[in-house]
Amino acid sequence: MSFFAVLFALLAEQLKPLSNLNPIHHGLTGWVRWAGRNFDAGADVHARVVWAITVLAPAALIAVVYMLTDRYSTVLALGLDIAVLYLTLGFRQFSHHFTDIRDALEQGREDRARELLAHWQNLDASELPRTELLRHVLEYSLLAAHRHVFGVFFWFVVLSSMGLGPAGAVLYRMAEFTSRYWSYRSQTTGAATHDRLMSLSQTLFSLVDHVPARLTAFGFAVVGNFEDAVDAWRRHAVLWVRPNEGTILSAASGALGVRLGGQVAPAVAEGHRDVTRTINAGDTPDVIDAQGSTTGAVPQLAHLRSVVGLIWRSMVLWMLLLALLSLAHLIG
Repeated sequence: MSFFAVLFALLAEQLKPLSNLNPIHHGLTGWVRWAGRNFDAGADVHARVVWAITVLAPAALIAVVYMLTDRYSTVLALGLDIAVLYLTLGFRQFSHHFTDIRDALEQGREDRARELLAHWQNLDASELPRTELLRHVLEYSLLAAHRHVFGVFFWFVVLSSMGLGPAGAVLYRMAEFTSRYWSYRSQTTGAATHDRLMSLSQTLFSLVDHVPARLTAFGFAVVGNFEDAVDAWRRHAVLWVRPNEGTILSAASGALGVRLGGQVAPAVAEGHRDVTRTINAGDTPDVIDAQGSTTGAVPQLAHLRSVVGLIWRSMVLWMLLLALLSLAHLIG
């Protein structure tokens, strides 16, 4: 049933993309803000309580609802899977940013492309040369594909196989969401009471994302240039400050034969402080810090199309594996 839930959710998302300003995102922002305001007093134990309320509680609630629904009707349980995946998993949650930037570059409108990147990631991209602009677009797109699609997919499959339905998808998305939210709140407000919460949310999301990041990297290697991807993964993953990002981007670099990493990404621009827009749009305000670059060709416009193919081939790979597992389960 997991295969059909993912398939129907992806189809629904392609036909009717979820709006960036939908009530669900507003509700999540309010929920996380409320929990922090009422339960965070700056101590370590308070940070753990807030994280449990904002991440574990929604996942547990969905698991209970799913189990009760599944007892009553398998069809309704499938419908719940699809509905939750529609809200948590999908390419269209970020692909419009990528498409708009690519179109602007193809039309020779580099200034417009820089504006779109700045709006997407809250970065000061006004001084980026063309190759650096392309590199940032490639890196952010690869990480967005992982966080919006592959990470959600892997956690959904794992917990669904345990009879917990879409709880894994909620767990991953909420862990990723809170990690971004408290990081950005700390950057924009400088509130000392959020420091421990920010650190804890980032640490726990890194743990939650540890295995999915490596599975995503493995998928890129399989559907791309396998030997170069594995070699780049082994040699260059340590260049990135965040290990999970380094794993994904180094493997993708080898799979595509393109140079990634290099200078530290631009700082968060002073003129882009709209937390609500950033969080609701599913954007990532954190910069991608790397201390060096991988080997490969300098990023070119053609690489933007190559990365789309890499992501879609990887998705097809994991869907085929899920279909085979589902078939084996039915036969068994």
